[in-house]
Amino acid sequence: MSGPLQGQIAWVTGAGSGIGLAGAQALAAAGATVVLSGRRASVLETAAETVRAQGGKAEVEVLDVSDATAVSAVAARILARHAGRIDVLLNSAGTNTPKRFWRDQSVEGWRQVLATNLDSIFYTTHAVLPAMRARGGGLVINVSSWAGVHHPKLTGPAYNGSKHAVTAMTETINMEDGVHGIRACCICPAEVATPILDTRPVPPSAEERSRMLQPDDLGRTIRFIAELPPGVCINQLIISPAWNRMYVNDL
Repeated sequence: MSGPLQGQIAWVTGAGSGIGLAGAQALAAAGATVVLSGRRASVLETAAETVRAQGGKAEVEVLDVSDATAVSAVAARILARHAGRIDVLLNSAGTNTPKRFWRDQSVEGWRQVLATNLDSIFYTTHAVLPAMRARGGGLVINVSSWAGVHHPKLTGPAYNGSKHAVTAMTETINMEDGVHGIRACCICPAEVATPILDTRPVPPSAEERSRMLQPDDLGRTIRFIAELPPGVCINQLIISPAWNRMYVNDL
């Protein structure tokens, strides 16, 4: 499939569903070869087949993004296959736990959320930046959250803390590596109708989900960012549905 990202390599974490899958599909539609990472091989293979059926190029690298050693190994394999190229890194892996408030948050749950939402983004970014510097450019897109710029109650301390940290960490990439042609964008969406909603203590209804942002909305946003000229950096993008439950209800 030809397009403005033809010849580019995009590595996508959390690619099996939700925002990651939508982002991978959108980047592939723009011409990039997408490398899909996540923990479940069968889900990733299905996602890759979906991309290929739409005319895109997709590869699969099964990965637990919270494992620093595994992340480094996967990054090395991708770079070896593609002549040292990873042009776009889309960090979309994320999680939360049903027991998420101070009254019931466990140490194990805290560590799981921080490992997936924050540590993994450090691991993947740390793994790709040297190659991006060597090539004189690259794009890192980190999916944070409305909870990364505001303080909603319903998401809890681990999620809010991890997403605020992602927002802050993303900008340090621009501070240090903008001079090397590397750009980083932190996308901060309000509610998106993805499977992570099922981990809430009270999952939203089908009607409520229909009014939220949809994964394809984020896919189009990711493609827009990736297609901008290499001298343009959108540092942070906050996106929400017009019918925003964060405003409509006291959540």
